[in-house]
Amino acid sequence: MSSPLIEGLRSVAFNVPDLALAERFYTDVWHLDVAARSTSAIYLSGTGKDHHLLALHQADQLAIRDVTLRARSASALNDIAAQVQEQGGKVLAGPGPSAQPSGGQEVVIADPHGRIFRVVYGDQLRTEVTASPDRPIRLAHAVLNSHDVAASQQFFASVFGFRLADRTRIMAFLNCDTDHHTIAFGDADNDALNHVAFLMRDIDSVMRGGGRMRDAQHPIEWGPGRHGPGNNAFNYFIGPFGEVIEYTAEVEQIDDSYRAGSPEDWTWPAGRVDHWGISQPPSKALKEAQKSVFFIPVNG
Repeated sequence: MSSPLIEGLRSVAFNVPDLALAERFYTDVWHLDVAARSTSAIYLSGTGKDHHLLALHQADQLAIRDVTLRARSASALNDIAAQVQEQGGKVLAGPGPSAQPSGGQEVVIADPHGRIFRVVYGDQLRTEVTASPDRPIRLAHAVLNSHDVAASQQFFASVFGFRLADRTRIMAFLNCDTDHHTIAFGDADNDALNHVAFLMRDIDSVMRGGGRMRDAQHPIEWGPGRHGPGNNAFNYFIGPFGEVIEYTAEVEQIDDSYRAGSPEDWTWPAGRVDHWGISQPPSKALKEAQKSVFFIPVNG
């Protein structure tokens, strides 16, 4: 346990321009289930304990609404709220009861760069089912671009209690529990969403998902491969609105004794971009998509 405040990543919320299309894709193709719905939103679950992994809201255009973390205690919500303004952020709501269908208590904050984070405690949990070889279990991580990775990393350390797991030439991987990383920040000239990763049962499930996505005319944009930091297997795709989504498995499990690596520890031989060395580099389309989805305005 590296963070005394945050247990892990619960869900991500998007605005989407076609809610019906979003539901068809994320249930029929991506293999999530509808956990709840309203007139303008759907909430989608995996096979794990989380009430939902994705919240999709009808809107004019694609945007990320927030990233939701789960707190270890109710008191953690107050601790987080107290730290946010000291670190240059803003408390947008709470701590108080959540209006989401998952219930519980929450605090909603914005970091100094305008990213919105929701932190929940006491939210509704599902009874876990046996992990299917063809269905996501939970979210593994969210990767966010940052024009100032050092500042983003400092905010997460001070407000949420995350620690650095590894630093490569292009990315800082942040840890809060046993998964190698839950949030990562990529060096960029923007603060867009890079991608959201969904944890599958095993490598075979990652590959089955790749085949299913290709059948649905969503080619693998990067993969199959195995990352350096985190040692996780991966396949990357572009979703129906331009969002980047990943199937992953076998994320490295670490504890507080893990030594954070530096860029010098994570170099590849010429022509390689992962451990296996069988994948082509990320596609041009993927690279463009990884810098095109932004958070909604803080006051929007």
